[in-house]
Amino acid sequence: MTRISQRGTVAPFYAMDVLAEANRLAAEGKPVLSLAVGQPGARAPEAVRKAAADAAMTARLGYTDALGRLETRQAIVGHYRDRYGIDVPASRIAVTTGSSAGFSLAFLALSEPGGRVAIASPGYPAYRNIIKALSLEAVELPMKDGAFDLNALLAAHAEKPVDILLLASPANPTGAVIGRDALGAIVDACRQAGIAFISDEIYHRLRYTGDDVTALAFGDDAVIVNSFSKYYCMTGWRVGWMVLPEALVRPVERLAQSLYICAPDLSQIAAAHAFACTDAYEAIKQGYEANRALLLERLPKMGITFAAQPDGAFYAWCDVSRHTNDSMDFARRMLAEIHVAATPGADFDLFEGERHMRFSYAGSTEVIAQALDRIEAWL
Repeated sequence: MTRISQRGTVAPFYAMDVLAEANRLAAEGKPVLSLAVGQPGARAPEAVRKAAADAAMTARLGYTDALGRLETRQAIVGHYRDRYGIDVPASRIAVTTGSSAGFSLAFLALSEPGGRVAIASPGYPAYRNIIKALSLEAVELPMKDGAFDLNALLAAHAEKPVDILLLASPANPTGAVIGRDALGAIVDACRQAGIAFISDEIYHRLRYTGDDVTALAFGDDAVIVNSFSKYYCMTGWRVGWMVLPEALVRPVERLAQSLYICAPDLSQIAAAHAFACTDAYEAIKQGYEANRALLLERLPKMGITFAAQPDGAFYAWCDVSRHTNDSMDFARRMLAEIHVAATPGADFDLFEGERHMRFSYAGSTEVIAQALDRIEAWL
């Protein structure tokens, strides 16, 4: 009999299970509309795709340095200079196989087996699952009034030391944004308490109420994880990056050499061109804003209320307790009966997830409007 380790018993990522079932129904010819997965409906801009096509025909695509192509890292340097007014040397940047590799590398470089990693709840479920798979302990901190509760972190740390805090802003699934003063206070508190801070910034540039703030604005000791997947519409290209404190560069490089070798060469070449496509990306973002406005207007009229203000990303985190206290069953029935896919809140929140659903508005406005029509008639 095959022996399965405890690491292999992580919970499924239900958003991907919903996607698989939606794809199965679509293959049968069912008119499925998806609000389930956080994947942009648009392709990467033409300049990005052309760079990849040209490289596929002319370049010798092979292994790169474990930390990534120098030209890609230099493009990221330019991004921080132009976008945030922050100078980061290319030597502190690691190009990764998506942000998922970045989280694994950060956890491994910053903690020992059994270490404690604090995360917000609700939050991205893969955080919890990666933490478990690496034999670490997830410390889930419920949000307070839709915001991260710094006092809860400090209380958990006083009870038993926390090694790492991982936070996202804008956040998945809530779309909540941590303001400049609050982020500065979090960075400072972690520094004083000896807690390593990982800032998940993969939804930067998808903020609708002000400017993005990077944790780098408060010092060089935070680990930044970012990605070309979301704003840059490159989910399937599997390329992201980290900005590392100087002391972590070599440890992360050593880990990456053995775990991943390098991010895909072709994707790195294409990604270096993404920063020059702002006009195309901002046009796509305008579509998200229109979709967001539709959800804000129509969902409350259906008895589906917003549990957090969706100031960023492309998600609505909604309280559906007027209709159900079983978000898994609600998601299954909605997909089976009206062919609308959305993600059950149980994926994101172990405390109150059964009362919530996450709706992604990353697709076209036409799809969002049709899905809302179906949901309204169904309820």
